[in-house]
Amino acid sequence: QVQLVESGGGLVQAGGSLRLSCAASGRTFSGYAMGWFRQAPGKEREFVAAISWSGGSRYYADSVKGRFTISRDSNENTVYLQMNSLEPEDTAVYYCAADQRPLWLGVRVLDYDFWGQGTQVTVSS
Repeated sequence: QVQLVESGGGLVQAGGSLRLSCAASGRTFSGYAMGWFRQAPGKEREFVAAISWSGGSRYYADSVKGRFTISRDSNENTVYLQMNSLEPEDTAVYYCAADQRPLWLGVRVLDYDFWGQGTQVTVSS
């Protein structure tokens, strides 16, 4: 079992930046691939970014490629999402998730086994 807690969300103006953190506890964090998803009001949860257990492989949704960066610090049991050039369309609740397959960069909600509670990101125009 892995427990995930997101933080770092907030209100930011368009063009600004935020860094989300996801702290993991429980079973060995380094053995999991990790992902970030987001869900806007009235919409389905969608994939944002994923990173393999070693950090050597990363994958991004087209909508955030070049603006967002996913990273992880296994010593700190934390995964990050650096978000730059934020747009109002990025407004959503952001969730981190853990996948027990360490090399699989899943893009579906069903690919992931554990989820955090989410953190709100609001981008004003």
